[in-house]
Amino acid sequence: EVQLVESGGGLVQPGGSLRLSCAASGFTFSIKSMSWVRQAPGKGLERVSTISGDDMRNYADSVKGRFTIFRDNAKNTLYLQMNSLKPEDTAVYYCAIAGTSNRGQGTQVTVSS
Repeated sequence: EVQLVESGGGLVQPGGSLRLSCAASGFTFSIKSMSWVRQAPGKGLERVSTISGDDMRNYADSVKGRFTIFRDNAKNTLYLQMNSLKPEDTAVYYCAIAGTSNRGQGTQVTVSS
């Protein structure tokens, strides 16, 4: 059974940083492309970033230069380092197996002063 469990969200001031984690199990994590997606209040899902099994990365224009996706295949864990956070980054963040409907329960990120 595929399980994806996100953690690390919270309340942060504009300009601050957070690191999200996603613990994966139930599939061969190291060979899968993984994504972070987010959903802001009243909006649809937005893909934030994707990393392939061989560490190729891409980012949404809205987060380029501020967010970094990386993975630790030994720990079956996906990460998202978020710096220079803006109020418009406020959303529920989900990790997902890229190209599938498998995603976790999400973690709330709120950027506010």
